[in-house]
Amino acid sequence: MLKKIALASSLLIAAACSTVPITGRRQLSLVSEAEMNTMAAQEYQKVLASSRVTTSGAQAALVKRVGGRIQQAVEQYFRQQGQQAQLEGYAWEFNLIEDKQENAWCMPGGKVAVYSGILPITQDENGLAVVMGHEIAHAVARHSSERMSQQMAAQGLGTAVSTAVGQNPSATQNVFLQAVGIGGQVGLLKFGRNQESEADHLGLIFMAIAGYNPDGAVQFWQRMDARENSASPPEFLSTHPSNGTRIADIQKELPEARKYYTAR
Repeated sequence: MLKKIALASSLLIAAACSTVPITGRRQLSLVSEAEMNTMAAQEYQKVLASSRVTTSGAQAALVKRVGGRIQQAVEQYFRQQGQQAQLEGYAWEFNLIEDKQENAWCMPGGKVAVYSGILPITQDENGLAVVMGHEIAHAVARHSSERMSQQMAAQGLGTAVSTAVGQNPSATQNVFLQAVGIGGQVGLLKFGRNQESEADHLGLIFMAIAGYNPDGAVQFWQRMDARENSASPPEFLSTHPSNGTRIADIQKELPEARKYYTAR
């Protein structure tokens, strides 16, 4: 009986897969986008309420302008592919948070935050497009959903995610926060690095469609590499590829991205 249950669970999980746009990679998908978007909207508002959000000025306007152009690029791409349904439930928001963190992120449903600390590294509009294109790519590639699905499956919850959300919202919230953040278990690190590389790939294409020069991604990561220098952890202990690996991969992907690029 236990073998039959395990087999049935394996078959259900195997069937619960989706495909990442552009790359075509198959990914585990046990959590509905509606559930992810709802949780993201709630957590995003909590972040904004507890942060110093800049709503006026040149930098805030820059974040909204770059975000809006990449949003349009993503929507254009999905529309051309006949996959606009994948963006259902998106309620895009782009906010600048006054904070020294050199960071930015995008939660499911298009909830974007850029920290002011990263702006000296992005330097200009094109540099910011590299970062925002990458972070938005994480969302549209459903990386958080994939990571949460993996965590739920590892806990033996299988496809009963909606039940878990209803019965234990606190625990489910913790799993969600881990999924949209950075995992700390070495066993999941390769999975995280693969997602990072995929977001680089998609981000290049989205920024190019938006009219930003994808070649700027190399310069951005070179600046990031120079800033981090020897402070970076070894690649095998990092959820991100090393900057050297990332730059080399981006250079290989630039010919494809340039096909989408028309300067504005």
